[in-house]
Amino acid sequence: MHLIWTIIVGFVVGLIAKFLMPGRDPGGFIITVLLGIAGSLVAGWIGQHLHFYAPGQPAGFIASILGAILLLILYRVIFRPNTNA
Repeated sequence: MHLIWTIIVGFVVGLIAKFLMPGRDPGGFIITVLLGIAGSLVAGWIGQHLHFYAPGQPAGFIASILGAILLLILYRVIFRPNTNA
């Protein structure tokens, strides 16, 4: 049940991050879910290293969105379409 809840929250976080970042993204549903889940993990990791969260404590919802936005920026930089052709 924890995995299903993580996927649902990751999807919501990914959708909010994509909504807050204008422009087209080369990803679909799966990328949205993965960005949300990974954003939450990144936010928790950064928060633990900055002593915002205790070890093993998950990131908050807003921090998860910020983590997903960070990953979305990186995703756009890495996978942007080549327009020089």
